[in-house]
Amino acid sequence: MFQYPLRTVLFLLLLLTGGVASAGNDGSAAVDINQASAETLARVMIGVGPKKAEAIVRYREQHGPFRNVYELVRVKGIGKKTVKRNFDRIRVGQPD
Repeated sequence: MFQYPLRTVLFLLLLLTGGVASAGNDGSAAVDINQASAETLARVMIGVGPKKAEAIVRYREQHGPFRNVYELVRVKGIGKKTVKRNFDRIRVGQPD
């Protein structure tokens, strides 16, 4: 039987199954925080439930569109860690 370090075996499994490329993401495109509904934000974003998602939408309606994803920290209850955790899941699209 082959004997490889566990770390090597796990890395190869992740690599072969695509786990490295899609770590934590469902493979769909990132959601636009200037267009998404509260329901969509709560579903897509890690650590953001319905109340925080509603706060994001409310902030956007009161203050205008976000210019970049880092502006989410201006929303009460959303911190740098939440933005960092969701960086690959969210984006700011071009205005229409």
